[in-house]
Amino acid sequence: MGTSIFITCCLCYSFFLQFKMSTFGHLFRVTTFGESHCKGVGAIVDGVPPNLQLTEADIQPQLTRRRPGQSSLSTPRSETDQVTIMSGTERGVTLGTPVALFVPNEDTRPQDYSEMLQVPRPGHADYTYGIKYGVRASSGGGRASARETIGRVAAGAIAEKWLKETYKTRIVCWVSSVGTVDLPEDIALNSAVHPWTREEVDIRGTLRILRDPEVWRKVSEQEVPDKTERIKAQKTVDATAEQRFFEAAAAGIAAYMDCDDNIYDKDGNRLSVSRDSISSWITDESVALRCPHPPTAAKMATLIRQVKADNDSTGGVLTCVCTNVPIGLGEPCFDKLQAQLAHAMLSLPATKGFELGSGFAGTRLRGSEHNDPFVQHVDTVSKKVLGLATNNAGGSLGGISSGAPVVFRVAIKPVSTIGRAQSTVTYNGQSTVLEAKGRHDPCVLPRAPPLVEGMAALVLADLALIQQSRVGGGLLHTLSHEQQEDEEEAF
Repeated sequence: MGTSIFITCCLCYSFFLQFKMSTFGHLFRVTTFGESHCKGVGAIVDGVPPNLQLTEADIQPQLTRRRPGQSSLSTPRSETDQVTIMSGTERGVTLGTPVALFVPNEDTRPQDYSEMLQVPRPGHADYTYGIKYGVRASSGGGRASARETIGRVAAGAIAEKWLKETYKTRIVCWVSSVGTVDLPEDIALNSAVHPWTREEVDIRGTLRILRDPEVWRKVSEQEVPDKTERIKAQKTVDATAEQRFFEAAAAGIAAYMDCDDNIYDKDGNRLSVSRDSISSWITDESVALRCPHPPTAAKMATLIRQVKADNDSTGGVLTCVCTNVPIGLGEPCFDKLQAQLAHAMLSLPATKGFELGSGFAGTRLRGSEHNDPFVQHVDTVSKKVLGLATNNAGGSLGGISSGAPVVFRVAIKPVSTIGRAQSTVTYNGQSTVLEAKGRHDPCVLPRAPPLVEGMAALVLADLALIQQSRVGGGLLHTLSHEQQEDEEEAF
């Protein structure tokens, strides 16, 4: 009897060792912690190589890019998401010991979720978490909240810094579609070969909102001295202007301005007007779409504004390109490069699909069209490797990195928590109607690139350390992308 109990316990322990739940990675391991409405969130990062220069300044930019409250098109939850390194460094250098990262939750409103104590949100994990654990976080979504991804982004920033300093690896992600709005096919194909820089994604992917001065103005302190009342008055003015925006004719009315002062209407058509001629229309409100093709970004902004006005949500697709990836990353057969990337991406909240290289569209091609011919190439270590003339494979051959850019796309579903009335049932099975309160994004795509970049960095750093250990700890082969590096530095 005792022996059988011991064997059963060993088997159970072995089972849980295989399923690490909140831990990701092998040699570069990350464990995230925290819920949406607890004291804070963060991560423990184990396996960070020693002597890497690291401070909060290396991590904060990515957290700032993902934080809520960036514009009127994201959740109004106000969080600064300031990270603190709690351990693992001394005088700005890593010690090789676990790096602990912490970000406090500053703007929690659990009262917004009181109605959801009795009603599981359609499309959300409230119900399944309760069934699985027998208990669940009463507000904010708990571990199913996107707040959990803060630890991933922070850890990913460390992994990315090591990859960049060791192999000059670059990881860039952008929004390639929102709802029914897609990047033009020629632009999408070209960007996979010649990817934008992260700076271009942020700068060119941000638009200034233009509003008709007949219905919009900035409420001044002289007009309404009390700050609280002034905020309310501004919201009323903004709502009126937003209604006028939807009532206006689709074509020919100035709606957005890009970083080069080009003017677009709400359908993304470029208008032949100058900044000076519409100076009274320019507001101080910018929206970060992170689609660095302004005409498409304008269409996306209009769609998200419409979805928000309807108390609804929409999804989309992210594209990510990783350049200067070491050759030989990936552990066939079950831990292939694309398998690890898919695991990482589909572990993110709201993800519904993953494709590498040509993806599903590649199934329409013949082998003679899809095969990527080998060519001579210059290697950064021994000059003995081959390059590829095309990249339908997306940077992976047989689940092992080829040195070509790793190109993949991630599908994100519409946000589940919406203010629109939905017919559902209570936990007791009684019919009811739920109109969710709280602060939620009508579309999470603009804030999601740092999540994808972070998880990609975690995968690549982990696999690089594994491969380095296989070859005796030396540097791995990478293809030379010096011209691309020079172009990125020049931007």
